[in-house]
Amino acid sequence: MNEHSTKGIGKVIFSSSLGTLIEWYDFYIFGMLAKTISTQFFPEGNETAALLSTLAIFAAGFLVRPFGALVFGRLGDLIGRKYTFLLTLVLMGGSTFLIGLVPSYKAIGMAAPLLVLLLRLVQGLALGGEYGGAATYVAEHAPAHRRGYFTAWIQTTATLGLFVALGVIMLVKSRLTEAQFNAEWGGWRYPFWISILLVGVSIYIRLRMNESPVFAKLKAEKKTSVNPLKESFGHKANFKMVLLALFGAVMGQGVIWYTGQFYAQSFLENTVKIEFVQNREILLWAIGLATPFFLVFGALSDKIGRKWIMLTGMLLGVIFYRPIFGTLLKDANATEWRNRNEGMRYASIEGQNNPSVKYDTVKRKEETLVITHVKSVWQLSSGLKFTETYADTGALVKNGDVKSYYKDQSGFLWISKDVKPAYSDKVLTSGLKWKFIGLIWIMIIFVTMVYGPVAAFLVELFPTKIRYTSMSLPYHIGNGVFGGLVPFIATLLSATFTTDPLVGLWYPIGVAALCFVIGALYLNNKIDKEIND
Repeated sequence: MNEHSTKGIGKVIFSSSLGTLIEWYDFYIFGMLAKTISTQFFPEGNETAALLSTLAIFAAGFLVRPFGALVFGRLGDLIGRKYTFLLTLVLMGGSTFLIGLVPSYKAIGMAAPLLVLLLRLVQGLALGGEYGGAATYVAEHAPAHRRGYFTAWIQTTATLGLFVALGVIMLVKSRLTEAQFNAEWGGWRYPFWISILLVGVSIYIRLRMNESPVFAKLKAEKKTSVNPLKESFGHKANFKMVLLALFGAVMGQGVIWYTGQFYAQSFLENTVKIEFVQNREILLWAIGLATPFFLVFGALSDKIGRKWIMLTGMLLGVIFYRPIFGTLLKDANATEWRNRNEGMRYASIEGQNNPSVKYDTVKRKEETLVITHVKSVWQLSSGLKFTETYADTGALVKNGDVKSYYKDQSGFLWISKDVKPAYSDKVLTSGLKWKFIGLIWIMIIFVTMVYGPVAAFLVELFPTKIRYTSMSLPYHIGNGVFGGLVPFIATLLSATFTTDPLVGLWYPIGVAALCFVIGALYLNNKIDKEIND
């Protein structure tokens, strides 16, 4: 394509982006349903261990992405961009569909999580080859003066894939009861099955695509690489660029992306305990409102360079992550809500485990009651709502030793002061929900700053004949390893050091801070106009 022509670029962007979006959708529905999946493919008894195991399988898909980058990057530099990322699409769609067919742990035991792990590894390998191909394909069609803007369309696909995954899950859940959605062969499997239809459409579109003109010219002139791996990593100058791309840009970009979107969703669900649907509504609104800024920062990078836009996004994450996450936690403090002087109504008490004696409020008898599980839903006049649970306490309850009381049809049930409740299924007021949307939106703006320009930045670092391989590896180590481990490491740290619910944030903050320093010192802000060599 002529360096200043935009003819046909819309078709190129659409055909590349649609397939990439679908692959991201396939990759992320697993993480979006981690809590439900943990109950299906692991033994009952320890919810935290099951969730961590599920997140570990989720992370495994990220860890193999660099290997996919090497395998498919090599193919892309040898046989072309088009057929390589067509193959990755087939592998991703097939493995996603099959995850939806794996029987539960109750049905086949340990074979269930092992099969899911195997399919998750195939997903990771496929995604490792997809992104580099799509970004390279678009960049090699784009005019130099708008390369950042046009490649930024590919950058929207990861966030939009997350958006579509959230939307499909919410749509399915809205049509089913809680029991139907979470059943062994319930609605949680539908998003996996739907993938096969989306992939079929994308395969049809990609079959009609032409090869990148830059690569086609190189192939016609017989100048393609004979050994892309050796040329990418065996030559000192190229390998230096790979390391600089990883540690000076993509490592920090990866943790910012996964903290601002993926860990934010996990934190709201598992730490803040926001109700399932409202949690995903918050993410959907924030993502939808922030996504255009990928294009804004991609276009801006064509004018002022890629470096400082990306590094500024990292620095903002380092500074503001703990204050933002701390505000999310503080504003959803159900203990504080409960103690407010507001009108309230009590829902029926569930799961009393047939207590043998109840306190007689008429005779004022001081009788003893053993409580093992009490659950009650609170609705405050302000519109706030939450579930309060006293679980497995074995507590002796006596008159005068009172924390609070619940009123139901049978009288009063008294709870000991020593028993600590757990809160869940919190529903925010409209005003508070929009505040949360705003806070998540701010963090996704950080994402758009680091991610919008990164494709153009990577493409410009490497020559055409080894571009697919060379840019794919640092990208997938930065995102797949450093970024993909954010949910698992952050959750593990929080479960280990329980005194600080924000302790998990030190991992992405530390990685982003280190990357900022390296990038500030060693990255070049020059825009490479010529990438056809």
